[in-house]
Amino acid sequence: MNEIPKEFALHQNYPNPFNPTTVINYQLPIDSYVKLIVYNLLGQEVGSIVDEVQEAGYKSVEWNSDDLSGRSVASGVYVYRLEASSQADPSKSFSQIRKMILMK
Repeated sequence: MNEIPKEFALHQNYPNPFNPTTVINYQLPIDSYVKLIVYNLLGQEVGSIVDEVQEAGYKSVEWNSDDLSGRSVASGVYVYRLEASSQADPSKSFSQIRKMILMK
């Protein structure tokens, strides 16, 4: 039986620093609309990893350091942001940001 987490959480990616791929884990206590986006330090969106409704549970996604047009991004510091909101109750939402480092 799959265990359901008790709260939203966004975990630190690993490995960190990484080259060229990294794994990001997060957890959803309820079915939610989820957006997981990568930004550069100027706040520009460089990658969209998740943009969909997901069932509650423990999640794991991989980012291959490609930008929105499929080109590899430069070495440097990036931030990733998880936004999740309940499908049933929009007042139940979560947002968190973490940093990661790409070293080529």
